[in-house]
Amino acid sequence: MLTIRSLLCLVAAPLLVSALPQQRDNRAGPSVPLTPQEQAATLPLGITEASDGSVILDTSATVNGVELRFKVSAPAQLFTTDTDVTGASAQAGATSRFGLNVLLHGDGGQSFFDFPNQAVQGNLLGVVVLAPSENLLWGQRAGPPSGLSRADGEADSLAVRDLIRDVLPQVVAFDPTNIFFTGVSGGALTLSGFFMPAHLAEFPDAGVLLMCGALEPQVEVVNASAFVGNSKIHFQTTLGELDILQESIPAAIRAFEDIAVAEGLSARQIGALQTVDNTPNGGHCEFDEFGFVSGIQLIADNFANIMQGGDGAVDGIDTATVLKSVVGNENLEFLSADAKRGFEDILAEA
Repeated sequence: MLTIRSLLCLVAAPLLVSALPQQRDNRAGPSVPLTPQEQAATLPLGITEASDGSVILDTSATVNGVELRFKVSAPAQLFTTDTDVTGASAQAGATSRFGLNVLLHGDGGQSFFDFPNQAVQGNLLGVVVLAPSENLLWGQRAGPPSGLSRADGEADSLAVRDLIRDVLPQVVAFDPTNIFFTGVSGGALTLSGFFMPAHLAEFPDAGVLLMCGALEPQVEVVNASAFVGNSKIHFQTTLGELDILQESIPAAIRAFEDIAVAEGLSARQIGALQTVDNTPNGGHCEFDEFGFVSGIQLIADNFANIMQGGDGAVDGIDTATVLKSVVGNENLEFLSADAKRGFEDILAEA
């Protein structure tokens, strides 16, 4: 049985985990550091205002035996009357003309708290989900970060699938045939490595934006013919990407291109659906060549122009379009380690 929990409490702008209590009060001995998951739990659930004046509901539900915390950004009337949102008028299971953009944050959860895809953008309601992990890692529920290894990627992907299918219809009215996904760093690893091969066929005409991270499929690709010819996939990275991702992102690009080739798509068809860019001369997720948070926000603000039929021009990225076909661009060129060190020295002096 699904259990949705929400506390009706008006809170200020979301706090970052780093600003929360860092230790348990252990009067019997030395204080024990809180895990990032425990720190996040000190932030109250509740209702706040989105950047466009709509409502953000921060709530949680038990899905497949794990607690998933998530936020939904939507006009008040689209929330169901089962929620505590003032002005909610939808019935559970009702649909609307609005689709969803579901975001999986990077390791540590920064983008959950920032919620860069909040507000209604391109007729999509924003959704962000917090990883059910002690260190807020998608695909790894326990232990410190393990790089590209995501032992719980399959279970986490199923939980996200079931959240969308079974829980969100109880919370907000949306169009279940118009679902997009955004992955940031570690979230992009779980999306590409596990969710896309296992579940993308269940979301017709979907789109997936993979920022600063990607894995080739780590599980069996299910019913590729149902998604590969109609799902938009964009890989966005930078010249100064992390070394480990300089290998995994091109591998993922080749893998999904190979799936399309195997399904009989032409190079032109593939290029229209699968695109890539690494123009920004920045570090990991620094698409604006300035910062991690601001870089992610830049891409999130241009989601519609990248993923929903736009020309791919992004004000702040020095290229006419980020929508370059993966065909012929599989082997991305990145800065060498020495070049990155020089680039970092320049930034430090700026």
